Amino acid sequence: MLPTELLMFRVKAGLVQPKRLKPTPGNLGLVAALLSVFEGHLGDKRSVIEDDLKALEAGRSDYRLVRGLAHLLATDASIFETGGGVEPGTVRAKVFELAQAHPPSRARRRQVLEQAARELSGTGPALLPEDVSELLYADLPGEQTLTAFEAPDPAALLQRYELAQAQGMLYRAYNLVITAHRNEPTRYKQLLKYAKLFGLMLTVEGDADTGFTLTMDGPTSLFGGTTRYGLALAKFLPALLHVTRWDLSAALRPRRDLAWVDSGDDEWSFQLTSEDGYVSHYPPPQEHDSALESGFAERFEKLHSPWTLEREVDLVPVPGGVIVPDFRLIDEGGRSVLLEIVGYWRPDYLKKKFELLRKSGRTDVIVAVSERLNLEKAGVKTADFGDRVMFFKGVLSPKRVLELAEGLARAS
Repeated sequence: MLPTELLMFRVKAGLVQPKRLKPTPGNLGLVAALLSVFEGHLGDKRSVIEDDLKALEAGRSDYRLVRGLAHLLATDASIFETGGGVEPGTVRAKVFELAQAHPPSRARRRQVLEQAARELSGTGPALLPEDVSELLYADLPGEQTLTAFEAPDPAALLQRYELAQAQGMLYRAYNLVITAHRNEPTRYKQLLKYAKLFGLMLTVEGDADTGFTLTMDGPTSLFGGTTRYGLALAKFLPALLHVTRWDLSAALRPRRDLAWVDSGDDEWSFQLTSEDGYVSHYPPPQEHDSALESGFAERFEKLHSPWTLEREVDLVPVPGGVIVPDFRLIDEGGRSVLLEIVGYWRPDYLKKKFELLRKSGRTDVIVAVSERLNLEKAGVKTADFGDRVMFFKGVLSPKRVLELAEGLARAS
């Protein structure tokens, strides 16, 4: 992501609009020049690269654009390393220890470096006085060496810059609402995975047909008025881009410290939709979580049943969590049944899974359980689920699932 000082946006009637970049000849030419700087300085110190970058931005009114693109190249496409085989902190401690014994002087400096080289060489690689001098502050950012650079596609870098600008709009967000519309595939599981990873508090309302509303917020006092929660929301945004139809609305705390922003609003708003053309750099999730699920889907399609099999299009809110059933079966009359396949054996996982299913109170969920799993050992009792639990050996039979689905649909 981009640091706050490199964000570029405007505010109109309280609505924040981040900088967008088109692949124009001018923008692509700027990217080519930046790539040339990095590619031409492999093996050089960061300070040398920064000098060339400053020369590139000199006289340009869009210097923050230059710095933003360079920042992404330095953080995402480059590897900077500290040279030498001895930790700079260790070198500094030894040199300062020796230097304190005598008043400073040019001659004494040489003696200290020579003595430090001898003593440090006894516990590590052989060092010369010049090596000690070089290592003293080798861990400072400007002294680090560019050891690898993988040049991105220019158009992809512009897309990454646009997304970083959009992410930056969420740094000061304290409330975010996502409306996920009826679509296929929905990729809800990836959303929930990243929400959990970044510590986001999530409430869910709605259904698969009308769409779901996901609200992510938290009291400002809990976060001490910092942007920590906004940073988590920003990290979450690339995962949302893999969902096919959605709208996002975020409430932001205004930036009153920016002289170039002329806004007296008490609150800003940031609006985004799946139609805005942003591209995620997070890898897309696999269509199926396991060979068991993909095999079931393939066999189901061969039946040519009046029921349609949909992948992860429903969210089931439960106290303390959310369940994303693996499949939804819907017939021509609109009747639907959910299918959750339980093939993972770890006892604590099994116990939590069935507890969440029980708390949901849903009676339209078929739970398919592999006979290889020891539910009794995991402390799982299936009596509360009645006929909605089916056991399978080896592969899961679509015919058996359909029979059970028909029964549940008639009973509902």
